Amino acid sequence: MAVKKQCAVIGLGRFGVSVSSELYKLGHDVLAIDINEEKVNEAVHHSTYSVVADGTDEKELRNLGIANFDHVIVAIGDNLQASILCTLLLKEMKVPSVWTKAQNHYHHKVLEKIGADKIIHPEHDMANRIAQHLISDKVMDYIELSDEYSIVEIASSPSMDGKTLAELDIRAKFGITILGIKRKKDINISPLADDTIREGDILIVIGHRKDLKRFEQHA
Repeated sequence: MAVKKQCAVIGLGRFGVSVSSELYKLGHDVLAIDINEEKVNEAVHHSTYSVVADGTDEKELRNLGIANFDHVIVAIGDNLQASILCTLLLKEMKVPSVWTKAQNHYHHKVLEKIGADKIIHPEHDMANRIAQHLISDKVMDYIELSDEYSIVEIASSPSMDGKTLAELDIRAKFGITILGIKRKKDINISPLADDTIREGDILIVIGHRKDLKRFEQHA
């Protein structure tokens, strides 16, 4: 497992609970925080600690030792003012990594200006993944890195069966990089040039969206 991290999740709506639960399952220490006692009580089973606290109260955050955490996720729901103030306080406290859920484009712009390290749009990101699945039966998963670059999982085609990566010469032909090959339950990270592709393998590929589309149409 990766190095254990100290993580805090502020705001225990559906998104916050999901993030807290996944981090906890991965073996990280998770502090779950919400102003609503009922939500905090529900978080007991998917966090290391859960506390009732106001994410916009600097004193309460300092008392929790929030500045000592590696990552803090601000998952406050509809209260944009609270989300922005919480993010600002965390950055002023020098928290190394602050990820904040944004509600809309304007919220995103403010979070950018106050220095959020990562701005998350859960609905937008999920919509992208669904759209990619709908328009192509080859794309198994999709992660947007920026407006231009993405990581996709693409099913290999029968024409690739038995060929090595060197023979396929995918990087030279398409300008993309294969990060890994998934075969049933096994995954080959950073595959070598003489590794062989089998029909049904899932290729984990990174590149420019236009190049990925060309590869998808060829694969």
